[in-house]
Amino acid sequence: MPVTVIVGAQWGDEGKGKIVDMLTDRVDIVARYQGGANAGHTVVVEGAEYILHLIPSGILHEGKICVIGNGVVVDPEALVGEIDALVARGFDVKGRLFVSSKAHIIAPYHKVVDKAAEAIRGEGKIGTTGRGIGPAYADKAARLGIRIGDLFKPESLRAKVENAVAPKNVLLRAVSAETELIDVDASVAWLTKQAERLREYAADTGELLRSALRDDKVILAEGAQGSMLDIDHGTYPFVTSSTATTGGAVAGLGIPPTGIDRVIAILKAYTTRVGEGPFPTELIDGDGPRLRTEGGEFGATTGRPRRCGWFDAMVGRYAVELNGVTEIALTKLDVLDGFAEIPVCVDYELDGKRLGRMPEDMGLLDRVKPVYETMPGWNASTTEIDRYNALPDNARRYIARIEELVGAKISIVSTGKARDATILRW
Repeated sequence: MPVTVIVGAQWGDEGKGKIVDMLTDRVDIVARYQGGANAGHTVVVEGAEYILHLIPSGILHEGKICVIGNGVVVDPEALVGEIDALVARGFDVKGRLFVSSKAHIIAPYHKVVDKAAEAIRGEGKIGTTGRGIGPAYADKAARLGIRIGDLFKPESLRAKVENAVAPKNVLLRAVSAETELIDVDASVAWLTKQAERLREYAADTGELLRSALRDDKVILAEGAQGSMLDIDHGTYPFVTSSTATTGGAVAGLGIPPTGIDRVIAILKAYTTRVGEGPFPTELIDGDGPRLRTEGGEFGATTGRPRRCGWFDAMVGRYAVELNGVTEIALTKLDVLDGFAEIPVCVDYELDGKRLGRMPEDMGLLDRVKPVYETMPGWNASTTEIDRYNALPDNARRYIARIEELVGAKISIVSTGKARDATILRW
């Protein structure tokens, strides 16, 4: 089991943080491979809640190595804030946390551009968090990015900042003649300041991980967001700016694809998403707000209320096939405890015809009608049950039906926030 990939199989917020935390005892290294501080993983350990945005959830386990890979865009202030918060709560981080020198930096000017671009879009807005993720990835693709390793080369840093800032000031002038432009000197000073705190964590993490594989170490690759937010395969343009599918682990960590032998997809027992974009099973009234309240569906990063709907097997099957999923972790089963009936979307109907699979044109999801199959609820508490046979019969039937619909075995069932509120079917 050299590399196990944890991937979100919906629109993110599936509960990846808890599953990564739970599996960390079985691995040597936990490595985050894409996304930025717009992600938020909530983990509960012995009643204490931890919210991590950049640092892998494995940091909560003594002695485990944690890596932030080159595929992640790093907000230095957010990272330092997380480090300081962990140290204040008694966690040893030095010598356990390594950040790729090739990872791109989110600078303050990326956040300025992010908010300006969203304002320009108006009704066509994407619903970004405004944390500069998209602009940082855009700079990466345009070869204008500043990487962690660049912070330690003052002789060339200023020229890189000048190149990065110039096109952004053109954009800001176009927005308004009164818009304050990005100051190169201030940007260089800010980046230079970050170097002081990041130097001890910067490393060639690609070589670190490849060396670990040569030594038969076990790596857990942690993704952010979800497959339906993947920049290529999600509901484009209402997606994130990185590869949130299994393939992102290879490019985002600098490891060979042959090292991956296990892919665990995280599926919530119902469906949620944040931001704009299509969501076929969304429930605007009634059960939608109820799911939000029962499941505590508010963003760990932004606090935004999540849009909620019934389980979508079309999305689940698509994610299983797309990611090469070997098994599934089903989370938040306990949220459904009080529902007398639980609809499951088994297909989409478009213009009177059933589709049978996810359409290539994701824009059609705004027009499809979900085809539901209604299953009986179990009207009993599953909270913190840790044995599969102790689950109510109808809860087990629900799990079995999801397995059948998406085409993969559910090997982990989460019945609460705590580590031990988990059922392992291994």
